[in-house]
Amino acid sequence: MDKGTLVELRLDDERVLATIDRPEGKKLFIAIGEQGKNHKIRPQDVTYTVGGGFQPADIAAFRAATAPYFDPDSLEVAWELLCEEDNRAVDAKELSLILFSEASPVTCYAAHRMLSEDKLFFKQKGDRYEPRPASQVSEMRRQQELTRQREQEQQAFCEWVQSAISNPGDRPEIPDDSPFRQRLELLERYAVQGDEMTNRSAALDLLAKLDRPTTERGAFDLLVALGLWSPHENLHLRRSQLPTRFSAKVLDVARAYLESPPPDLDRDRLDLVHLKTYTIDDESTREIDDGLSLEFLSDGTERIWVHIADPTRWLEPGNELDLEARRRATTVYLPTGPVPMFPHELATGPMSLVQGRQCCALSFGIVLNENGSVADYQIRASHVKPTYRLTYDDVDEMLDLGITDEPQLTALAKWAKRRESWRASQGAIRIEMPETSIAVKDDEIEIRVLGDSTARGLVAEMMILAGEVAARYGQEHSLPMPFRSQPQPELPPAEELMLLPAGPVRACAIRRCMPRSEMSTTPARHSSLALDTYTQITSPIRRYTDLLGHFQIKAHLRGETLPFSINEMQELVQGVSSTAYEATLVERQTTRYWILEYLRRNRGPWQTLMLRWLREDDGLAAVLLEDLGVELATRFHRDLSPGDRLWLEVSHADPRQDSIQFRETAVDGALAESVL
Repeated sequence: MDKGTLVELRLDDERVLATIDRPEGKKLFIAIGEQGKNHKIRPQDVTYTVGGGFQPADIAAFRAATAPYFDPDSLEVAWELLCEEDNRAVDAKELSLILFSEASPVTCYAAHRMLSEDKLFFKQKGDRYEPRPASQVSEMRRQQELTRQREQEQQAFCEWVQSAISNPGDRPEIPDDSPFRQRLELLERYAVQGDEMTNRSAALDLLAKLDRPTTERGAFDLLVALGLWSPHENLHLRRSQLPTRFSAKVLDVARAYLESPPPDLDRDRLDLVHLKTYTIDDESTREIDDGLSLEFLSDGTERIWVHIADPTRWLEPGNELDLEARRRATTVYLPTGPVPMFPHELATGPMSLVQGRQCCALSFGIVLNENGSVADYQIRASHVKPTYRLTYDDVDEMLDLGITDEPQLTALAKWAKRRESWRASQGAIRIEMPETSIAVKDDEIEIRVLGDSTARGLVAEMMILAGEVAARYGQEHSLPMPFRSQPQPELPPAEELMLLPAGPVRACAIRRCMPRSEMSTTPARHSSLALDTYTQITSPIRRYTDLLGHFQIKAHLRGETLPFSINEMQELVQGVSSTAYEATLVERQTTRYWILEYLRRNRGPWQTLMLRWLREDDGLAAVLLEDLGVELATRFHRDLSPGDRLWLEVSHADPRQDSIQFRETAVDGALAESVL
């Protein structure tokens, strides 16, 4: 290359015009740019040669001279002409002749610029440019238009986000089919799924354009700032496959049933409306599954009636409501409120045992022997009319006061105690760990330890009794049902257990030896309940496996073909159990989140009971915060024994990261005391 040759260079992805000054060694040249800057270049750095006779001072004028000829829109004219000439390829000089009818250095360079920058009409092949086929140009134009629209929508979205954050009171509703909705859902998926998200790059690009941190937390915080999510949005629930809303179709079916109930298949229901019936639940409970009555027979015998809500009155296997309940498997109980298995209007209305209203039920009439074992039973589809809706506290108070106007309630409590004693004599294992109720309302967290309650024991025993009777009926009549069982545990020797403090420490040692309960279509012994056969039957509004038992028993009572064969029942139980397990996991994770949030706000000190070592070598122990009934894991840097009491306060808590740390503290000068 001779001195004074004007060339175009590609340096750091930029076009640079420079004149050749001199060789530099055998393979390099020195070129001088418009501002007098020297560039050491290789021949392959040259993308176009204009010609000779130039000085660096000429570059600015040359560039200005090309400007009037630089018209990318005129390329379409040349492209159409060349397509008519059998797609003839051209170089810059030929294009200059076509467009400008001359081939001067200025027009040729302008033609080169247009060809090399064009992405639509021509594609480069060596030193020449070939016109693209018309079909390809048409498709590329369509793609360019889509890109332009997306960029416009992106810009509009960014402006909307800034406005929505600045003016929270003026946020308009976003239609489901809006491009804004699609972008918000993209951010939601990234906030929930993080690095596991497909198309993660699109979410990161969007966050970058919004000048937000390109992290899961950045997406989460943006959704909170927009008012679309709560600062305590339940990501555990969002990550699950659990449905949280009912489809319009399901809601329409529910409304239709409310307006026009389907025919009752059990027309000969036993009329039990004359019996005084108690429903006993927490005050917040709205799905009322069960009620209790006691019937004094003429021969002096007392018959217990356990009435269970009868949602199968409102659905049949395979219809819309049944399939929706099957898909959900269970009501999900969260501190912030339940996610129901059935639409609210049905679940809390005609399906529930509502005080003062005639209700459909599946009733278990049971006569017990004096020792608490079952002497006789019957199961009937029935009508009942709940007399009282009581809370556990109400019943505890009534029993403590010995109210004589409620002999039925007193008798039920008596039989519950006998049942408990009988099961204990059969080997029942009772694990007495604190139970905790956690409720969140308007961002306020209430944690309540459920103390010893006669009423809770009464209801629990009656539900277990109904489960035993239902399982007996299923076993005696060979009904495929979801039977519950539990293998016999291998407990530590009694002498070893007695060395541990009574209460939570000893209960914890027993609990860790207990095998998980199992569900099968084959009846088997339930070791901790000490029952030869057992099924859960008492929560059909909120547990689908209970509903399956209702379907089978009621069909058999009517003398009809069972709705589910053993193979169908096995398949259903397997599928529903998987979903129910996921629901249980979400319940635990969500409850833990709110426990950690409570402790973040209330750092203590908390009186703590050391339950057991999890990894003694690492100093990791399970502890019980006694005032809250909450079990957590923490590390200690000194020797402790199960049963030691100490004071802990929270040093760090991050519910979103599922992390909490404690430090030991002294209260009244004491660090710990042994209760051994």
